[in-house]
Amino acid sequence: MMKILAYKGHISNFKTLMQELGLDSSLAADRDAREKAILLAAHEAWGGDMGHHLHGKFAFALYDEEKDEYFCMRDQFGTVPFYYYETADGKFLVGTSIREVMAQPGFEKVFNQRLLQIYLSLTYTTGPETFFVGLTKLMPGRYLVRKNGKSEITRYFRPYFKPDDSKTVDQWADEIHETLKLVLSEVKEESEYAESFLSSGVDSSYIFALSGLEMSNSCGYDDSRLDESGLAAETAHALGRENRRCVVTPQQYFDAVPYVQYNMEQPLGDASAVVFALGCVNTAKHTKVCYSGEGADEFFGGYNMYRNAPRYGDNLPTFYAGNTNIMKEDEKKKILKTYYEDLLPIDLAKDIYAENTHLDPLSKMLDVDIQMWLEGDIYLNIDKMSTAAGLDVRMPLTDTRIFDIAARIPARFKVDPEQNKVALRTAAAKVLPAEVAWRKKLGFVVPIRVWMADDRYNGDVKAKFQSEMAAKFFDLDAINAIFREYVTSNSDLWRQVWTIYAFLVWYEEYFVKR
Repeated sequence: MMKILAYKGHISNFKTLMQELGLDSSLAADRDAREKAILLAAHEAWGGDMGHHLHGKFAFALYDEEKDEYFCMRDQFGTVPFYYYETADGKFLVGTSIREVMAQPGFEKVFNQRLLQIYLSLTYTTGPETFFVGLTKLMPGRYLVRKNGKSEITRYFRPYFKPDDSKTVDQWADEIHETLKLVLSEVKEESEYAESFLSSGVDSSYIFALSGLEMSNSCGYDDSRLDESGLAAETAHALGRENRRCVVTPQQYFDAVPYVQYNMEQPLGDASAVVFALGCVNTAKHTKVCYSGEGADEFFGGYNMYRNAPRYGDNLPTFYAGNTNIMKEDEKKKILKTYYEDLLPIDLAKDIYAENTHLDPLSKMLDVDIQMWLEGDIYLNIDKMSTAAGLDVRMPLTDTRIFDIAARIPARFKVDPEQNKVALRTAAAKVLPAEVAWRKKLGFVVPIRVWMADDRYNGDVKAKFQSEMAAKFFDLDAINAIFREYVTSNSDLWRQVWTIYAFLVWYEEYFVKR
């Protein structure tokens, strides 16, 4: 008999699947029951091919008691994490969170120090390894079969780019628009109440406009120079909708850091994660389902650095391991007490480059960011912070049907000398005011560069930089020299300071306090 050991997700095309699999329609009203029934029936019908039939977000483990066989699968882009671990006596532990696995008998908590070196460059971890020795992450678009004490992993999906020059930008925009309408029709049930996150950017604005939802949620600051929530409110009002603003203060921000790093389960040096966490907590007071626009930047070419793709050209495989590179190797050698010469961030991207040698430079960059940055940072943040707040975040633009379009759009309709996400913006202009659809990307700005230099808020940063805990891993003189230079003369060093601090907070949560 097959049973479900672990499951987390939201299968959006459940109506179609229930018909195809011949499931009792009475299950439709109970989301948990129907999705588990779908997983079991889909595995019986399609086996390892079942991932090709599922839309939405999912990670799960099935166990056949008679065969003593496990079947574990993670969704195409890795929006939901999945972990597994073999105990000293051969037991196989699984879960969609690290703490779920840690709580099972036989788990031994041991720190994986090697990953610190990668983290200091990327601000996140990528690949199957985690910060816990022996705990492995199943990578996106893969399924694992374990039988007779051996595990075999198969890749059922990869983000394959295949540019098609046969259409105009307006034709691509039409296809994006019609497909997104289809996806949005599946994202929630009629009985569910949902709201939407809304920034000043085109992605969340497009989702909000096309969704028909009435309420949006934005985060802002008292510093008007860095606050984009006013623009978000203007967008909502232009659409005749409502907007709720959460104002994040410096004290709230720093007070939330331990909460964020604990619930993230692995260290994440993305400063925007704290603001997102507070936004989730605030939004969860009013709804349990919220839409968000993640995926569009990496699918359609949203980051300003993508304009450099032609200039980078054939050199990309020598240095580009994603859009964060906080510390170079010589900088890490100065501060780390243990440095591994054979451990370079670019090595994590080698297999990706081996698969995309035929692609144009922009598509290569997008491929790397989808497989590394999206999975390791963006989706991890969304999953962990929304779960901690009791919020179900759904991302209509992260869908294989949307990616299929993005994969076929030529580079010139994604990024040009003046604008990014050209095709997506053209589609969004069908339902958004032109000034919103074509607004320059601002990014999710956090005033941490200013706040962390302020003695009113940086007391814990200073304390941790001088702690015995930090001395286990870092040359204290070296990291405190970085901090002093940041405060006195070089605010650009805030990223290095924050990345180190975030790790120390995480380590304290998992290896000192607990």
